[in-house]
Amino acid sequence: MTVLLVLALAASAWLAIGCLPGPGRGTERTAGSNKPAGPGRRRSRKEADLPLAVLVQQLAALLRGGRSASRLWEEAWIVHGHPDETSGAGGSGNRQLRQGLSNESVAVLAAARSASMLGVPAAAAIRTASASPRIRPRERRIWGELADCLDLAQASGCPLADVLGRYAAHLEAEDDAEAARQTALAGPKATVRLLSWLPLFGLALGTVLGVDPLGILLGNPFGLAALGAGIVLTVAGRVWSMRLVRAATGDYVESPGRR
Repeated sequence: MTVLLVLALAASAWLAIGCLPGPGRGTERTAGSNKPAGPGRRRSRKEADLPLAVLVQQLAALLRGGRSASRLWEEAWIVHGHPDETSGAGGSGNRQLRQGLSNESVAVLAAARSASMLGVPAAAAIRTASASPRIRPRERRIWGELADCLDLAQASGCPLADVLGRYAAHLEAEDDAEAARQTALAGPKATVRLLSWLPLFGLALGTVLGVDPLGILLGNPFGLAALGAGIVLTVAGRVWSMRLVRAATGDYVESPGRR
C-alpha cells in the first residue's frame, strides 16, 4: 500500500512538472517563430506571421538608406509580397526573403503599394484596407497607427524615418512586455490546469487505497450533495482563474462603449 501511495504521489509530481513550460517557451509563443516548417509539420498562424514591428523597422531602414517615400512601399512589396505576384527575375530569391506576413497584412501592403504607384497618399489606402473584419485587432491597430505616423510626418515635416524608427522601438518594447507577461503567467496557467485534475486524481487515489469514494459520494444524500457542491466549486474556480489569466494577458475585447 505504501508503494502505491508513493507511485501515486510521483505521478502527480510528474503531471505538475509536465504542465510547466520550458525555458523561453512563453516568449516563443508570443513573438512567433520564423523557422521553416519541417516535413510533415504544419506551422501555426503565430509561427508563420512576421511581427509587424519588424516591417516598421525595415521601412525606417529603407528610408534611412535613401529610398524615397514613393519607392518605399514598392521595396517593401519586393521583400514581403507573394513571389508569384512580384515582377522581375528575383521571384525565387524573394521567396527566401519573405518571412511570412499574414495574408491580411500582405493585402494592406499591396493597397499601400498601389496607392503609392498612383501618387495617392498611402495612409488612406492603409486605413481602408486594414478596416477589413478578417484582419486581427492588433494588426488593425498597428496598421492604423502606421498610417497616423505617415500623416504626422507629412503634416509636421518631421523625417518619416525618425517617426517610423521611434514607432518601431515602441512596438518592440510592447512585444517584449507581452513576452515577459506570458512568461510570468506560465506558472499560474500550469497551476490552474493541475488543480483542475486534482479532484479526479483524489478519487483515483482513494479507489486505489480501497476507500471507495464513488460509493460514498453516490450512496447517500450527503455524498450527492458534496459531489454536486464539489463539481460546482471546481467549475467556478476554473472559470474564475481563467478569467483572471485572460484579464492579465489583455485578451478581453473592449465593448464599443468601453474605453
